[in-house]
Amino acid sequence: MSKLFESININESISLKNRIIMSPMCQYSSEDGFPNDWHFQHYVSRAVGNVSAIIQEATAVVAEGRISYGDLGIWKDEHIEAYQKLTSEIKKYNCVPGIQLAHAGRKASTEKPWLGHNQIKSDEKNGWKTVSSSNLPFNESDEIPHQLTISEIKDVVKEWGKATDRAIKAGFEILEIHGAHGYLVHQFLSPLINNRTDEYGGSFENRIRFVLEIVEEMQKYITTQSLWIRLSASDWAENGWNLDETIELCKILKQNGVEVIDVSSGGGVSHQKIDVKKNYQVPFANEIKNQVEIITGAVGLIFEPKQAEEILQNNEADLIFLGRELLRDPYFALCAAKELEEDIKWLPQYERAKNNHYA
Repeated sequence: MSKLFESININESISLKNRIIMSPMCQYSSEDGFPNDWHFQHYVSRAVGNVSAIIQEATAVVAEGRISYGDLGIWKDEHIEAYQKLTSEIKKYNCVPGIQLAHAGRKASTEKPWLGHNQIKSDEKNGWKTVSSSNLPFNESDEIPHQLTISEIKDVVKEWGKATDRAIKAGFEILEIHGAHGYLVHQFLSPLINNRTDEYGGSFENRIRFVLEIVEEMQKYITTQSLWIRLSASDWAENGWNLDETIELCKILKQNGVEVIDVSSGGGVSHQKIDVKKNYQVPFANEIKNQVEIITGAVGLIFEPKQAEEILQNNEADLIFLGRELLRDPYFALCAAKELEEDIKWLPQYERAKNNHYA
């Protein structure tokens, strides 16, 4: 049997039917943080398409943590019921619903990508004042973010816990911290962004303090759910956050109950230089998997079934996170099974298309 379609136990309560995960991808289609018909169609179609788990796009733990005014959120109790319909429908197809809890920090308050993706200033419509670990903007033309005080940091950590509680009540079984791509957690981790001189800046131990406090706060609410984190394994910039630091952090996260590392990279600084090519992030996942001995997911320019299978066969990762390929083809898993000659179960409504394209 191909490894892509092998099941895997994440913990005592959660088992995935295969290794194909829908990666979180922002849709910028929400109002006031609520999911709507677009999100329902978008996510449920991938569950029908046989992915084993769906990690919902970056969902803000506070309103000002949204990347754009069109982002999903879970900063108030009113959001809970809106997600319950979505998670219950996803579960009908033996798919595990997950959510990425996020705060964009200094990269918040932007326009929707198809309208420019530029930062919206705090005194303009749909804009607000951004916050960060330090008072350094992402782009020179951006507003200077507010540097969070220690008490404000503690407040944000509490909000991550409240969001976790809401997410669990909404039916999500995987809770992923967004610690990558230059968003708030990453803004504390990276020495290129974090220039603090207090207990949240400077040394490695101080720069990881914020994310460890978030993990500790989330664990107060987690019972049978699984805690994951997405990390940028490298800033792709000199003197930035790097793979060695990522590995050390992952060892500590594992000790604190994190069960899966979703391995990405970049996004922290505008002067990054990424060597983008097929499988360009897989070596990071491989090093973390084998040095930390933790379940890892590979992501980034993975778009072919045999490519995904080879990553797993080479023991470079345990899970395959698909992003853009699942935008192109919600039924990637069904097609991949056919290409890899795996006889997987199709839904009865689609069964007649399984083996013969013409009858």
